[in-house]
Amino acid sequence: MESLIFFLGPQGLKPSCPSWLKNSQSDKIIPMDEQALIHDAQAGSLDAFNTLILHYQDSIFNTALRILSDEDLAADATQEAFLSAFKSISSFRGGSFKAWLMRTVTNACYDELRRQKRRPTTPLEPDTEDGDEMDSPRWLADPNLSPEQEFEADELEHALQHCLNNLPLEFKTVVVMADVQGMDYSEVAIAVRVPLGTIKSRLARARLRLRECLQGFTELLPAAFRLEEGSNA
Repeated sequence: MESLIFFLGPQGLKPSCPSWLKNSQSDKIIPMDEQALIHDAQAGSLDAFNTLILHYQDSIFNTALRILSDEDLAADATQEAFLSAFKSISSFRGGSFKAWLMRTVTNACYDELRRQKRRPTTPLEPDTEDGDEMDSPRWLADPNLSPEQEFEADELEHALQHCLNNLPLEFKTVVVMADVQGMDYSEVAIAVRVPLGTIKSRLARARLRLRECLQGFTELLPAAFRLEEGSNA
C-alpha cells in the first residue's frame, strides 16, 4: 500500500556553502525521468511523488535552514512545504519543478517568520538546557575531516550563517537559492515571483554585503576567496 513519505528531519544532512566558497562541485544527483514522475504524481501515484521528494529534500531542507537559522523550524517548514506540494501538485503546469518546490518552501518559511514577527536570530546550533551551546550536531559532522579541519569548517559555517542572517530577507532568500543551491536566475525569479532584473540586482547587492561581512572572518576563508586590502571585487 502506498503511503506519503514524511520528512524525518536533518539526520545525515548538512548545510551547503555558497558555490564561490567551494573548491569542488556538488555531488551529482542520480538522473531520473522527472517529467514522467510528475505526470504519475499528478495522476495520484504516491510512489512517484515520494521519489520526487526524496530527490529534492536535501535542497529544500537546506534552503529552509538557511532562511530560518533553526534546525527544528527548518524541518517543520520542509514538512509543511512537502504536504502543500502534495495537495497542489495538480496545479503544476510545467517549467522548473525545483523552482516550484522552492516557492513552496519559501512561502512556508515566510509564514513561520510572520508567526514569530521578527527576523530570525536563533543560533544555527541549539542550546542545552543550561544555556550552553552544544557541540556541532551529528548531521553537520564530516567523518572525512580531521578534528582541526572539522573545527575550521564549523567556524566557517557559523561565520556564513552570521553573515546571511544580517542580510535583508529578500537578499538572503535569493543568495541562498542561487549561490547555495545552485539555481539559475530564471528559476530563482520563478520561485520568488519577481522579475529577472530584480533578481540580478538583489544578488549583486547581497553578494557584496556577504563578501564584505565574511572579510571579518578572513582567517576562515579559503585563500582564493579572500579580498586583498582595498579591493571591492
